[in-house]
Amino acid sequence: MSAIRGEFSSRFGFIMAAAGSAVGLGNIWGFPTQTASNGGAAFVLAYLVLAFCLAYPALMAELVVGRHGQANAVSALRKISKPGFGHKAAFTVGFGGIVCAALILSFYAIVAGWMMSATIEPIATFAGQAEAATWLTSQSLSRDLLFTAGFIILTVAIISRGVENGIEKWSKRLMPALLIILFSLIAYVLTQEGAMTGLKAYLVPDFSRIFEADLLVSALGQAFFSLSLGTSVMIIYGSYISKKENLVSLGAYVTLIDVFIAFVAGLLIIPAMYVAQAQGVQIFSDTGALLSEDTLVFQVLPALFESMGSIGLLISFAFFALMSIAALTSSISMLEAPVSYTVEKFGMNRLQATWTIGGIIALTSFTIVFNFAALFGFVITLTTQYGQPLLGLMCCIFAGWFWNRGGLLNEIKQGNEHTEHTIFWKIWPWYIRYVCPLCIGLVFVNSII
Repeated sequence: MSAIRGEFSSRFGFIMAAAGSAVGLGNIWGFPTQTASNGGAAFVLAYLVLAFCLAYPALMAELVVGRHGQANAVSALRKISKPGFGHKAAFTVGFGGIVCAALILSFYAIVAGWMMSATIEPIATFAGQAEAATWLTSQSLSRDLLFTAGFIILTVAIISRGVENGIEKWSKRLMPALLIILFSLIAYVLTQEGAMTGLKAYLVPDFSRIFEADLLVSALGQAFFSLSLGTSVMIIYGSYISKKENLVSLGAYVTLIDVFIAFVAGLLIIPAMYVAQAQGVQIFSDTGALLSEDTLVFQVLPALFESMGSIGLLISFAFFALMSIAALTSSISMLEAPVSYTVEKFGMNRLQATWTIGGIIALTSFTIVFNFAALFGFVITLTTQYGQPLLGLMCCIFAGWFWNRGGLLNEIKQGNEHTEHTIFWKIWPWYIRYVCPLCIGLVFVNSII
């Protein structure tokens, strides 16, 4: 089955693909913005705790279900549940994740389009095309529609080539490039005036804010969003993993890389905000609230780059190229979720299914663009802060309650025959059965109260 569906050709290929899915705008755009809006270091601390204590166990549940099922999310969940209610619940959770992935990609493509236009703007400025440069950085229907469509077409072109020649091949190329650009920019920004103030705000927490309800919900949503949980993506990626691979270590590597990149991205964005502030750019309102939260990197950082003179054009190009790469590594995974379901459920060939789903997502994106004020923030909140954690919770319940313990152990042992003697096996099954549902439930109850 896996030979027909495709399979990652190497351990490194899967890690780069899964890390690419996890490491995207959620890390480099979303995480620093959420950090700046929710108490700085207090949010970072809450995020780190929730990422390792709740997101990693949920990630493992999705990977195990996926590799066992060797199919799309709905079919994989049905294989570990009983007919009747179990199959209906499997469809709800699996298809809900697919819809969630499609909705995320619909707003993600808009933001990625902004990144692409911002990448081109320094080139236009350098070429003396002032009018074109202004259009590239100004909010307009024509710009948003054009670049949103362009990004979706680019994503479709990669996904249509399949697992090894599309997802894996491009993830291996894009992820190293992303890291090189990211560290180069950090080295530059930390030498600027105001950077140390930003570094302090990022690394020294105000412990009194850690248990604020809004902060915890945002941190939980960010942890699930950045790891692509609750979208059926990791179930699909798990289905492409060889039975010989050790899932426990693979899941740990992906989580560590994701958290590391998010943390490192904060080392760039937060100090850069304070560098811009030191140069006269207003970052916070009189009440201390972050200004222009959704478009932070498009208002604060360009002002910083402009103050650098000629070198600012190069830095601006490098930064937004980095953001575009991060967006692409995640978008290819989000498109794969609905594409794999369509191919297996309706018997369509991959090329046809990819362009069909891509067209539907493009129409959804255009609808958001035409109703931006009403839909953009709503779709982000609905999918990332509520949909993903709740669907991720349901996957934990499937793995912990619907699947018998023996079957769960046998699947994990296929890549590590000594699993039952490890600390992981002594803790994880109990953890996803009781602790994850309880903790996620408490976070949401606390937010409602």
